[in-house]
Amino acid sequence: MLEDKILEDFKDAMKKKDALRVSTLSFLRSQLKNVAIDKKKEKLDDNDVIAVIKKQIKQRLDSVESFKAGNRLDLAEKEQGELNILKSYLPEELSKEELEKIIDGAINSVSASGMKDMGKVMKEVSLKTAGRADNKLISDLVRAKLSKSENSSPESK
Repeated sequence: MLEDKILEDFKDAMKKKDALRVSTLSFLRSQLKNVAIDKKKEKLDDNDVIAVIKKQIKQRLDSVESFKAGNRLDLAEKEQGELNILKSYLPEELSKEELEKIIDGAINSVSASGMKDMGKVMKEVSLKTAGRADNKLISDLVRAKLSKSENSSPESK
């Protein structure tokens, strides 16, 4: 389980006195604990852990941008280091080609014919990608494919 790996890496970082890794993983562990308490679970499953990590990554990305805009490169560099540590726990991202194959399969399996079926397609694709692709990218690709199929369908002519 991913949560166990994070705990082991945290202990290892403490032994090695890796301050950045210790602080990053400590904060991540506290966020995981908060989510577990909210969900009334003893341990989170990997999908929940990935969701927390993605949220942390998004916050770090925003911070890096803000610090660079404020000309605080020292803080931006620290946030970037934390970002790299967090990214190492995510599963490998799917390529655009792999993602398009999954989307095409989902469109066929739900018999989507246009934008009105976007929710069904998104649900199907999300189940198959499970945190291995950016939701905005998925949404953009699904929207493009559905609007293309909507424009080329016989009833729209």
